[in-house]
Amino acid sequence: MSLFIGVDCGSQGMKAVVIDGESGEVLGVGFQGYDLIQGLPMGHREQNPSVWIDAMAIVIRDAIHNVDVTKIRGIGVSGQQHGFVPLDSNGKVIRPAKLWNDISSIEECKWLINSLGGVEKVVELTGNTILPGFTAGKILWMKRNEPKNWDKLATVLLPHDYLNFWLTGVLRMEYGDASGTALINIRNRDWCHEVVDMIDPILIEKLPNIRPSIEPAGELQSEPANMLGLKEGILVSAGGGDNMMGAIGTGNTKPSIATISLGTSGTIYTYSSRPIVDPLGEVHAFCDSTGGWLPLACTMNVTVTTEIVRNLFGFDFNMLENSIESSPPGAGGLVLLPYLRGERVPNVPDGTGVLYGLNDETFKASYLTRAAVEGVTMGLNYGFMKMKKMGVEFDEVRLTGGGSHNKSWRRISADIFGTEIVCLKVDEGAAFGAALQSLWTYETYLGKKSSIVDITDSFVKLDEETRVKPITENVAKYNKIQMLQNKLSIDMRDLFRETSIH
Repeated sequence: MSLFIGVDCGSQGMKAVVIDGESGEVLGVGFQGYDLIQGLPMGHREQNPSVWIDAMAIVIRDAIHNVDVTKIRGIGVSGQQHGFVPLDSNGKVIRPAKLWNDISSIEECKWLINSLGGVEKVVELTGNTILPGFTAGKILWMKRNEPKNWDKLATVLLPHDYLNFWLTGVLRMEYGDASGTALINIRNRDWCHEVVDMIDPILIEKLPNIRPSIEPAGELQSEPANMLGLKEGILVSAGGGDNMMGAIGTGNTKPSIATISLGTSGTIYTYSSRPIVDPLGEVHAFCDSTGGWLPLACTMNVTVTTEIVRNLFGFDFNMLENSIESSPPGAGGLVLLPYLRGERVPNVPDGTGVLYGLNDETFKASYLTRAAVEGVTMGLNYGFMKMKKMGVEFDEVRLTGGGSHNKSWRRISADIFGTEIVCLKVDEGAAFGAALQSLWTYETYLGKKSSIVDITDSFVKLDEETRVKPITENVAKYNKIQMLQNKLSIDMRDLFRETSIH
């Protein structure tokens, strides 16, 4: 028996799983929560990378508690995308990492886009625009606002790259996670010198090599091995961003499958054998971590919004579901623009939440809770519809993340997306995907002709009891409400900018 560990470093906590390399069965799980740094200015969201190291030691030791560690052959690391981990020449962290949901670099992103010739030109250069969540703006922000730290900067890493560096001592990136920096041309998978030089010509010297995702990152060093309770020399795979690993963990490694994650943020993505580029940059043209591409749309407000509403009324999860069920589809015309933390798709970082359609009937907990779930789901559907207009076809949506555990939310999702949805038997998402990628890397390293599609087809199982088909009547109703939400969003954008406090 060969065992493989997958680790997922998120913004709210870290998870680890151990899987059997012959069956894909999850044999152990570990989780450790942690917080953001508190007291930062509006729009700033940061964490100390040392928190991730401490959490990794806890979750891996918990996950391997009841397995034979001598049979562990590989480790794969998934990490929250777009974070900026700056290292000095000694490999030490210079300042806390700016995370994916840090939007402090709004002005830097605007300056970069304008200086490079506008959104269409930037998309022509890289395949993506430069959003405040992406890494490029965060690097320029540090140069402008923290010149002493900029002078110390020797290496730019992403969160999962930093964990790989701690495990192996090797500085490198892989194509998937690197494609979310807005610093590479996703078509040729190399650094885009026009963007890099616009930030600073010396930045290119601070960017590590980008290597194919099938190549291992290195081998486990003695110090982290002792801390994790593992043997030195275990193969560490390239890993990748959480969305890239989530694609593997949901079996989204071939065309016609969409994965939709209902987590703190929301994502929708699919496999493509060619780059899919949106001229407006709203659908992100990422590389995946298997050798293909991963067109993706991301919203920053999903369970973050529903949790605020749930806590407002003091509901537990069962009470939330009952509340949703006690109001009709469409929530009586009550529409929520759920931009509580700004928004990424559509790109309105200055956006705020808006409730439209309040009256003496809809001003009730049941309507407000349903409007919250419908609002964040229609926010994702904005990207889903755009991807379909770009020619991306879906036969099935695989639903994952915390929101997918809510039966009412699954029904709402099928009706809003107008597509059959189903959940996974192993809903460990990115951690499971990281373990599967580690298995794929190990087999390839041994010289086997291993296919990631064969691995995911064998090990990723659907939970047929969760399958939901859309109801035609509800689909038609939600199409009308979607049009209203889209128009409301467009009409509000100038006002968002005028009233912004960023």
